[in-house]
Amino acid sequence: MRHVSDEQIRREPALATVDDTTLAVRRLIAAAQDLTVRTAHGMAMNLSDMTAIMQLSEHGPMGVAELARRLGVTSPATTVLVDRLERAGHVERLRDAGDRRRVTITDTAAGRAATLHAWLPAIRRIDEVCRSLSPSEQVFARELLGRLAAAMAGSP
Repeated sequence: MRHVSDEQIRREPALATVDDTTLAVRRLIAAAQDLTVRTAHGMAMNLSDMTAIMQLSEHGPMGVAELARRLGVTSPATTVLVDRLERAGHVERLRDAGDRRRVTITDTAAGRAATLHAWLPAIRRIDEVCRSLSPSEQVFARELLGRLAAAMAGSP
């Protein structure tokens, strides 16, 4: 897989002076994206399906409209995606007890187990790296990653 080097990134005038740590974060984000693609392929699904499962895992059950908004696609496209994931046993549609017109999408136990199985090797490798840090490095890493996650959450 081809990766853009830091030197290539710095050729862009707007990025010429970014900090080396910023470039390291960019590489981490790229590695996370690559991991997501590989994991999706390993589960015999496309990236949109994997992203939907990740959204449900991170944010809990939600309606089709909310899932569509989070995925950046139309509700009809999300309905097709949910149909596919439901046929595969990864998600299910649940009718709202108070409003039978409202349908909530949730992941299934089988879907969670399959997803965990797919992600577990990477989680274990990451955990090994994290456990190799000294206690003070772990505190610093948690604080840094928390701040970076907050900075990213504030972006479009």
